[in-house]
Amino acid sequence: MNFALVLFLLLVATAILWVIDRFFARKRRSAEAPAPWWVEYGASFFPVILIVFGLRSFIVEPFKIPSGSMIPTLLVGDFILVNKWTYGIRLPVINKKIVSINEPARGDVMVFRYPADPSMDYIKRVVGLPGDRVEYLDKRLRINGQPVQMAPQDDYLHPDRLYYSPRFSEQLGKVEHSVLIERDVPAFVPQVLDYPFRENCTYTTAGVSCTVPPGHYFVMGDNRDSSSDSRVWGFVPDTNIVGRAFFIWFNFNDMQRIGGFH
Repeated sequence: MNFALVLFLLLVATAILWVIDRFFARKRRSAEAPAPWWVEYGASFFPVILIVFGLRSFIVEPFKIPSGSMIPTLLVGDFILVNKWTYGIRLPVINKKIVSINEPARGDVMVFRYPADPSMDYIKRVVGLPGDRVEYLDKRLRINGQPVQMAPQDDYLHPDRLYYSPRFSEQLGKVEHSVLIERDVPAFVPQVLDYPFRENCTYTTAGVSCTVPPGHYFVMGDNRDSSSDSRVWGFVPDTNIVGRAFFIWFNFNDMQRIGGFH
């Protein structure tokens, strides 16, 4: 379900009722007469829906993390906030950019419409910018021929499954974050989809090498061996960008997770 479209249609419907009541119906009924049902349940909700629509469309939008592809940065069940204007102002529903502000940077955690099915929202970390040569070979990341800095950390304990994964610190641009890389999972990418600019990528048993086309981004999950990302379904076009994730505002299982993240 396209919630933005539903909210927009509700906004239009309540706005029409509000205009009819404000400029026509209200003048025809006496001051003592009760408001009709369509005013009480329709027009009266217009200011509330207008505020919600404006905030959600242009300022900040809440999301819930549905999968473990961004562990250990984001866990299943995290409720996060997404900055809607940091990459530019876009028209609601059609997501067309009308004002450019900033461009995604390496290391940003970005929410976008899944290229293979734009009705779905995905969240991954930006790894490659337009024009970059991104290589993920033998589970080592290189950008434009330069290895990305990595350092081992303490193993990560998955609280739901009670097993450990090797954890590393990775430096992408100005952002230092943690990634999980399983030692016993093969390096090659299985089940690659047919996607636009597929010819920009080369797949081998060691992994994948891609040149990011103009206006697109290469994204990956922090849980490297449990993430369906640009290695599988290709590049994220600028037109699919929703915003930058920046804050965990709730988690039913762990209130200590509330706060900002990298």
